[in-house]
Amino acid sequence: MKKIDPVVLKETKYISIWVLILSALMQSVFLIIGKWDHTVLLGNLLSGSAAILNFLLMGIGIANALEKDAEDAKKAMKLSQSYRFLFLAAVVALGATLPFFNLWTVLIPLLFPRVAIAFRPFLEKK
Repeated sequence: MKKIDPVVLKETKYISIWVLILSALMQSVFLIIGKWDHTVLLGNLLSGSAAILNFLLMGIGIANALEKDAEDAKKAMKLSQSYRFLFLAAVVALGATLPFFNLWTVLIPLLFPRVAIAFRPFLEKK
């Protein structure tokens, strides 16, 4: 098995920290408004881990595509994107159909990596 690129691991750790922070914040909001129950926690765990895994798989896909020529890299990235989309669609479908997941806490954490990426320029020291 090929070793995961250290840059991919570093960026995935950054995203993971943000997902954990934003997940705790979301749990707090549900607690404050009196809507917290076990489905909120389970939905958050499902979707937060899916968001982190999706980001890791994207990073691995990009690292692998960089080793190919332009045309093969383009095909590999499209295939990776399609598989990751299907994975996230399955997570949302699972969360929407099973009664022990809160739908909002399944949907919202999928946006957490984007929030983390948006805040990255403000946190850079360069």
